[in-house]
Amino acid sequence: MEKSPALAALSALANETRLDILRLLVPAGGRGLAAGEIASALGASASRLSFHLATMEEAGLVRARREGRYQRYSVDFAQLGGLIAYLTNDCCRGHPAVCACIAEDIAKNAGTARPAPATRAARQDRER
Repeated sequence: MEKSPALAALSALANETRLDILRLLVPAGGRGLAAGEIASALGASASRLSFHLATMEEAGLVRARREGRYQRYSVDFAQLGGLIAYLTNDCCRGHPAVCACIAEDIAKNAGTARPAPATRAARQDRER
């Protein structure tokens, strides 16, 4: 991955909603999720979600495909993997301390599912 696409991807992920979208889509794999499913899980309006998904699609992080009347979104795993490789290899030059932290985190979390991002309603309940 070159610097410009890496910056676009990092910029797209530097937003709470878009990071939540990514965390929802990764476990869905290649099947992805319909836009309505994403909106429902995040408590987002259609127009707000459309804006965020378009930003992620422009950055190459997600792909959209039409299924009948619905748009389904899935992660572009090659692009996401390329971003991770860019950060670890190009930016950090494969520094042993960085790589060890990544390997340790992967080993620690192997086989354990991380919780899906909280919906807006759940976040609002916690804040009360």
